[in-house]
Amino acid sequence: MRHLYLAATGQNRGKTTASLGLLEMFLGEGLRTGFMKPVGQRTVVDESGVPADEDAVLVKAVFGLPEPLAVMSPVHIPRGFTKAYIAGEVVEDLGARIVRAHATFAESADVVLVEGTGHAGVGAVVGLSNAVVAALLRTPAVIVSEGGVGRPIDELVLNASHFAAHGVTVAGAIVNKVNLDAQPGIAGILEKGLARHGIPLLGVIPYRPLLSNPTLAMILEGTGARLLAAGPDLDVVTGGISVAAMQPHHVLRHVSGRRIVIVAGDREDVIVALARAHRAEMRRPAVVRGDVEPATVGFVLTGYLPRPEVIEEIRRADLFACFLDEDTYVVASGVHDLLVKTHAADREKIATIKSIVAASLDVGRMLAAAAEAAPAGRPA
Repeated sequence: MRHLYLAATGQNRGKTTASLGLLEMFLGEGLRTGFMKPVGQRTVVDESGVPADEDAVLVKAVFGLPEPLAVMSPVHIPRGFTKAYIAGEVVEDLGARIVRAHATFAESADVVLVEGTGHAGVGAVVGLSNAVVAALLRTPAVIVSEGGVGRPIDELVLNASHFAAHGVTVAGAIVNKVNLDAQPGIAGILEKGLARHGIPLLGVIPYRPLLSNPTLAMILEGTGARLLAAGPDLDVVTGGISVAAMQPHHVLRHVSGRRIVIVAGDREDVIVALARAHRAEMRRPAVVRGDVEPATVGFVLTGYLPRPEVIEEIRRADLFACFLDEDTYVVASGVHDLLVKTHAADREKIATIKSIVAASLDVGRMLAAAAEAAPAGRPA
């Protein structure tokens, strides 16, 4: 069995994106493929009532992997766990639990992708940082960072040093969310810059707005808003966020590409104009065929609840709408800061992830970065 530890330089760098793409590639090679999230910070309960890290639940749902969630997600940290651990109320050897779960793959998998949580030091508070877990499992690490030049190289070098301090081999780096059109030749620059620190560049994944933007359901859940109109599909990925703070005719000119529009609920002129424009737009042949995206997908209404007649205009247009009794700036900031995670229902996003990762990474190089598993807890 070969295994590889996928780490990151921080939160929301694209580790889950890389995981989904790599698993698809390994399975496409005909390999018996396993997945493990040793330490999870975002615990959910699946439909069978089993608590596990949300990434393990996602991977199991997308790929139908046979291992139980208790193996794929042996340690998850729900609210209050950290304080209980520091207070000495957690007496179980959590590292041993991870080692036992990892060992179950020995007979059932050709390759196991082990996904970390956050940067190299995350989890240290409970004695299970990414560097500690990778060392415990004797797994080489590949670190994911995001676009730029100075920032990703600085972050990768810092994280690599922490892994190295625990005796973990850093097999390479992946740089995600790179604007290749705006930065021609960036891959070569990153490769040279990382080579100076002994870190191979394994690939560059281009930026795609679809992968970073929230679905309507995420906006609803993440803001705690009151749903006024569901629209055709809450799993639609928004094309971006616009704040409507101008006259209706100006708004109509500036909104395009499946935007979610944040607007004060008493700006009924703007709301009605966008709703009616959407109804007309959805009758256009190019939109019906899917050649052109509609300008809007819905509203986040702030401050004032519109009159029933205005809400009815939104529903007739089959648009999404939710309401928050907050200042528009506060709402816009909250929506902007939402942590966008991939869910099993995000079919369009998952298909895009699989395609873009396959085009950006070489499966042979990734398998070469993986190492034969040695007995956990002993030097390889």
